[in-house]
Amino acid sequence: MTVPLSILDLSPISEGADAATALRNTVDLAQHAEQWGYKRFWVAEHHFVAVASAQPAVLIGQIAAATNTIRVGAAAVQLGQTTAIAVIEGFGILDAFHPGRIDLGVGRSGQRRREAITAPTTEPEQPQEWRDVEGVVIPPPFDISVLMRNPRLRAKMSVLQQPEAIAPDFADQVGDMLAMIEGRYLIGDVDAHATPGEGAALTPWVFGSSKGQSAQVAGARGLPFVASYHITPATALDAVEAYRSAFRPSATLSQPYVVVSADIVVADDNETARHLASSYGHWVHSIRAGDGAIPYPDPDTVEPLSDDQLEVVKDRIATQFVGDAEEVATKLEALQRVTGADELVVTSVTHDHSDRLRSHELLAKRWGL
Repeated sequence: MTVPLSILDLSPISEGADAATALRNTVDLAQHAEQWGYKRFWVAEHHFVAVASAQPAVLIGQIAAATNTIRVGAAAVQLGQTTAIAVIEGFGILDAFHPGRIDLGVGRSGQRRREAITAPTTEPEQPQEWRDVEGVVIPPPFDISVLMRNPRLRAKMSVLQQPEAIAPDFADQVGDMLAMIEGRYLIGDVDAHATPGEGAALTPWVFGSSKGQSAQVAGARGLPFVASYHITPATALDAVEAYRSAFRPSATLSQPYVVVSADIVVADDNETARHLASSYGHWVHSIRAGDGAIPYPDPDTVEPLSDDQLEVVKDRIATQFVGDAEEVATKLEALQRVTGADELVVTSVTHDHSDRLRSHELLAKRWGL
């Protein structure tokens, strides 16, 4: 039996297009995803880049209103840039409009960025060689501290919080959100009730990229965990292992529940798929260069990456699943087998929206949704 398949979308803005078009395309993709049998449709949170999913809760409301049955959620709200009460009230409103269909995904991106900026340079823990684990490529880790020390990126990130604001610890924020949902939240010795939010059918989904705090918190709290192979392929397996080791049963889950992400491009044949994916490296390089994601380049006009540029992005190119539906499904099956994932979530970015639709449609048919 194949595991459920879901979609993570970024509302990418293609070269020559705009944010309004990207947002309409996201809603259109969600409507098709519901027809094709995908279990969930999640949207990411990004800022100062050429993707339009800057405010997940706002976009989730539009998607949920335009669909009927598919679960819709965030992948993920960056808790380092907001407060627990703001998240619970916002998602409480969404649950009130669309009961039982909203997934509340949370991550510690804001905290991770600050840690990477201030941490001393250390040797990475992962071995510095490429590995193949039963057909799944595990590259050496990308040093995120190099990216986070880029002055252009630091300037942009500085305005995502009030000056001098210090985000609460991630574990404390998750604990506060659970307390608000369950109606047991206290400020000192004062009862405080989130309205809306209290009693909502919301479960925090914790997103993580390593064996660090996110995996530990998700396991200790008995919450579902999402490992981002599509962003951090070097450490995703470690994250899953750490989560399972830390897991304690809760009212939400009696056993671990793992979702693993993958970046895909599916087309009717391998050659077409490779062409559609040929500008992916340029897009990733723009992120890692510190300028933020550029409008997604047109593969028909893009120039080849230089050797130096390829060196920066080769881990992401090598772990993108590209090909016809059979080839991509085979790679996804290997990823599921190696990680023991209970569910897979795929993201597919192409320059033309019609190609993105086709990518998800072909995979849904092959997967048997």
